[in-house]
Amino acid sequence: MDIRRSGTTASTTGSPEYFTGQARLETLFEAAAPARAAGVRVTFEPGARTAWHTHPLGQTLLVTAGSGRAQRWGGPVEAIRPGDVVRFGPGEKHWHGAAPDARMTHIAIHEGLDGRVVEWLEPVSEQQYHGSA
Repeated sequence: MDIRRSGTTASTTGSPEYFTGQARLETLFEAAAPARAAGVRVTFEPGARTAWHTHPLGQTLLVTAGSGRAQRWGGPVEAIRPGDVVRFGPGEKHWHGAAPDARMTHIAIHEGLDGRVVEWLEPVSEQQYHGSA
């Protein structure tokens, strides 16, 4: 058994290469072979979001606080709220982040495949973020 006490893991700032706006990331758990799952708590400041990206085995988001947005490629921008569970399938191009006027926190769970957990793509434009692209 391993217990990681709340508040004992340092958070990092999301890289501007992968995030628009301010985001804080805290690794909650990492996969130890043969397991593949890892979890990260991400808090987005208002208007902050990820770049478009994919995960080889998909990703699940558990929204814990605030108000956010998520979109899969070709789909509408969707509002997400505390208690929502958002699932993106393997290889599904998507982004997620805070609403324009509120912070949003979620726990992101993903699995690695052959040493890869994410493929980062292009930034989300303002038009895409606001659902007008």
